[in-house]
Amino acid sequence: MNAPAPETHEFQAEVKQLLDLMIHSLYSNKDIFLRELISNASDALDKLRFAQITDESLRTDRELAIRVDTDPTVRTISISDFGIGMTREEVVKNIGTIAKSGTAELRQKLAEAKSSGVPELIGQFGVGFYSSFMVADKVELVTRKAGEKTAVKWSSSGDGKYTITDAERGDHGTTVTLYLKPVDDDNGLHDYTKSDVIKEIVRRYSDFVGYPIKTQVWKKQGESPVGDFDASEDKAAPVFEDTVLNSMKAIWARPKGEVTDEEFKEFYRHVSHDWMPPLRHVSVKMEGTFEASALLYIPSKAPWDLYQPEMKRGVQLYVKRVFIMDECKELMPTWLRFVKGVVDAQDLSLNVSREILQKNRQIQAIRKQLVKRVLDTLDEMKTSAKEDHLKFWAEFGPVMKEGLLSPEVTEKDRILGLMLVSSTHSTAEATTLADYVSRMKPEQDAIYYLTGPNVDAVRGSPHLEVFKSKGYEVLLFADGIDEIWLERDGEFSGKQFKSVGKGDVDLGTDDEKKKAKEDAEAKEIELKGLLTALRVALQDEVKEVRPSHRLTESAVCLVGDEGDMSPQLVKLMAQMGQAVPKTKRILEVNPAHPVIERLHAVHESDAKSPLIADYARLLYGQAVLAEGGQLGDPAGFAKALAAVMVLAAKA
Repeated sequence: MNAPAPETHEFQAEVKQLLDLMIHSLYSNKDIFLRELISNASDALDKLRFAQITDESLRTDRELAIRVDTDPTVRTISISDFGIGMTREEVVKNIGTIAKSGTAELRQKLAEAKSSGVPELIGQFGVGFYSSFMVADKVELVTRKAGEKTAVKWSSSGDGKYTITDAERGDHGTTVTLYLKPVDDDNGLHDYTKSDVIKEIVRRYSDFVGYPIKTQVWKKQGESPVGDFDASEDKAAPVFEDTVLNSMKAIWARPKGEVTDEEFKEFYRHVSHDWMPPLRHVSVKMEGTFEASALLYIPSKAPWDLYQPEMKRGVQLYVKRVFIMDECKELMPTWLRFVKGVVDAQDLSLNVSREILQKNRQIQAIRKQLVKRVLDTLDEMKTSAKEDHLKFWAEFGPVMKEGLLSPEVTEKDRILGLMLVSSTHSTAEATTLADYVSRMKPEQDAIYYLTGPNVDAVRGSPHLEVFKSKGYEVLLFADGIDEIWLERDGEFSGKQFKSVGKGDVDLGTDDEKKKAKEDAEAKEIELKGLLTALRVALQDEVKEVRPSHRLTESAVCLVGDEGDMSPQLVKLMAQMGQAVPKTKRILEVNPAHPVIERLHAVHESDAKSPLIADYARLLYGQAVLAEGGQLGDPAGFAKALAAVMVLAAKA
């Protein structure tokens, strides 16, 4: 049978633009290409080790290692592994495309990083392979899948196309060969054919990789390796010897005092492919009925896919330093899915599955300890590094709040304790719930809050007017998830959360409350005819029109009954495809506002005046817009506004 002819493919459109950014980038740290290719090789070896546990046919005596070989004559560098390898289909999927959504954001981020000269984003989106084109004019990849008999060769010059053909390879694994660009130290292009350069890059970035990274160095007979062979100095045939470039020490197993901050950061880059430094690292040792160790990281920036179902989790599972799985979801709850790192358990079976992990008591105990240590670290950050805590909550606060929705979560009080919320107390700083409670008035028995589409809209809401005038602080929530957990009658420090956009207002001392009630009853009697007329005009939109206790400046606002869903929650459920019956709300009017006073006079002189219906639509639309909502009938609102403007112009 004839071998298939070579195939030429176009890169996916996003990859074309990505390659252009890589090839023509301003990134100064081009050395990271080697770190990325070594990380890919390490991942391939991890996957092979795990596959060998369940498939005896894949087991061989070959050493699991990574090779870095150079050829100064033709200026190439090759990174080889004897890992799991890839099929032709996997090569097309993994290299010819970016198999993730969000590629538009990826291109934007990389473009921004290029323009600002910041190199940290190259590995963040799992595109490290493409960094090869920063240092190479041409890249070739030869790979053979473990268990398969045929190999595949992929090659590209980074010009928007790549070629795939059958190839020969004696064993499974992958070799990536880079045809290097000329040396240009001014632009960060070093001579990557020199062993000293390779050793320094490996030591700096990949010293902790758990497989030997080998290269050949020249040695004189009977001497230690001395570096690159120079034929001009030595006429005798050169003698080469393999040397291991990395220490292979599991960083999580080393005493904390022996690991430098830079080593912690570099390991974070290795496990997360995120070049932004983490906010914190968390070392965990568990001893007693079971033994395990862990090294976890709290990132400084949220990953692009944080809210997508297919998000890649960041906690890897090892058993006695043997890699088991890359995404062990059982080790960390979904509301902490941004945590990266490794867990090394001593007593688990190597042959574990998802089903076994879900039921394993040791895994559950490890998970409980990991969650506790992460929350302890966040508590310490809140106390001793407020700026870091502010950055953390801005990036991951909405995810943490997901833990408030699950009945199985026992750490809800700790999540609430970490929460930062905007409030009417200050426009500059968010507040903790504990600080809010400490500022509550003596007679205040609830934590007042208001939700909306964004903080600016909530801060300007008319619902806050009486609270501001009487000195009551109100929390301002604007995350979509706030609508859900706050609806579940939550509490903090023994105080219930109460929306200022629902129900009636009940502020002040007993005497003040009594007087407010009497004034409202008197106003309701005085305005009864107007309120009825407004109610009739708006019968399809509201269930009641009443005088307001909460307005001091605005003419109107919309409120709900205690059990009603907020407009934001209704909108959120509709976006999720859930049918929600229309909920009519209450229109509150400010009896002291000039518009209401004038409208009352109009009604007193002519109860059937068409102005009343026009004003009713305008007042309702004004109330909707004031809370950041959208008008159901913008054309009707505009028509009513025009009619009133014509009358005003004639006056």
